[in-house]
Amino acid sequence: MAGKISESGGDLEENSEINVTPFIDVMLVLLIIFMVAAPLATVDMKVDLPQSVAKPAPRDDKPLFVTLKADLTLAIGNEETARESFVSELHRITNGNTETRVLLRADRLVDYGELMTVMNLIQGAGYGKIALVGLEAAPGR
Repeated sequence: MAGKISESGGDLEENSEINVTPFIDVMLVLLIIFMVAAPLATVDMKVDLPQSVAKPAPRDDKPLFVTLKADLTLAIGNEETARESFVSELHRITNGNTETRVLLRADRLVDYGELMTVMNLIQGAGYGKIALVGLEAAPGR
């Protein structure tokens, strides 16, 4: 407890106010400790990776686009194709090369299940390199 000198010169009065200065000092010290310790807590592993002399894989000059439109019609490149003849048309365009990368794009309104059906059709035809195509959005959207 703290005392307060009265002007009357008598006994000391009891002061019931809390002195917050030591609490503020402790909080500032803890803040500084955490500000210094936080960057040290992140893991930053330095690894000296070996260099490779391999050439980067060339990109396809003409990628193969498969498009699923909003009305669920399929197109390979710019040619519309019926679902019944889709696989044979895909083999015809790629000359049977199942290593061809297929870029699959679909309208925003297409159901996810329909997109997976087309993807399964492509995989069932033996094409394992399938990529989904989308538009790059502005940050924050």
